[in-house]
This record gives sequence, structure tokens and C-alpha cells, in this order.
Amino acid sequence: MKRIATILIVLSTVACNKPGVDKEAEGEKLMQLSREWSKAASSGDVEKTLSYWGEDAVMISAGEPILDGRPAIRKMVEESFKMPGFRISWEPQSVEVSEGGDMGYIIENSQVSYRDSSGIPVVLHNKAVSIWRKQEDGAWKNVVDISTPEPSDKH
Repeated sequence: MKRIATILIVLSTVACNKPGVDKEAEGEKLMQLSREWSKAASSGDVEKTLSYWGEDAVMISAGEPILDGRPAIRKMVEESFKMPGFRISWEPQSVEVSEGGDMGYIIENSQVSYRDSSGIPVVLHNKAVSIWRKQEDGAWKNVVDISTPEPSDKH
């Protein structure tokens, strides 16, 4: 009986002590995913670009309606890629991962360019926050994407 009690104590101790999350390694994974996603988006590949968003993702852009879910985001991506001269890219600046290792966010600088109706090039600089959630299979997916223009008179 004493032996069974000892085994149960050891098993419960091992079960309760989950290995710690390597937040730095997970953060590096997210930074690399952000860079890969930027390359996919700048290439104009709709399917690859969409693959980084979760099915339930939400996209919030200044002055635009909220896009709720991948189908709404798909429509926006397809329409954007059809715009003359459209190009988007970004560079992650910082990352933070939750203690549990299942959520994280990245602060990014982004640039969008296109030609207006007169054919004149327009370049927009934005600040963005992308919130990521680890999926059951261990893959990270973007679930909230927020972008806002940088001030036009940077001081």
C-alpha cells in the first residue's frame, strides 16, 4: 500500500509540473512567421497570404469596417491584390508571448503602396499589432490584425 501511495504522489507531481514555455524561442518563431507572411503577401499569393490567418480571425483597419472571419478577409485580400501597383510589406519590431505559450502579439511597421485613380503612386506607412494564438496542432495563426496610419508629421 505504501508503494502505491508513493507511486501516486510521484505521478501527480510529474503531471502537475508542466515543462516551462520557452517564451524567447516562441517569440522568435512568431517573428519569423511574420517575416514569412510579409513575403507571401508581397508576392501577391492569395492562398499563402490567407494561410497565416485563423478561420475566426478579425481584421481592424483605421476608417474601415471590421472584417470578421477568413471569408471576409479573403475578399479584401483578393480585391487589394487586383489594385494597380498594390504592394504590402511589413517588418516585426517586437514580440511578446504569454506565460502559457499559447498567445502572443507582435508590433510591426508596415507599408502599403498602390496607384490612385489618376495613376499617381500612393504610399502609406502604418503601425500594426498582430495577435497570434497557438492552434491544437502547435501551429501559430493570426487571430487579430490591427493597423493604423503613422502620423503624417513624424516628430
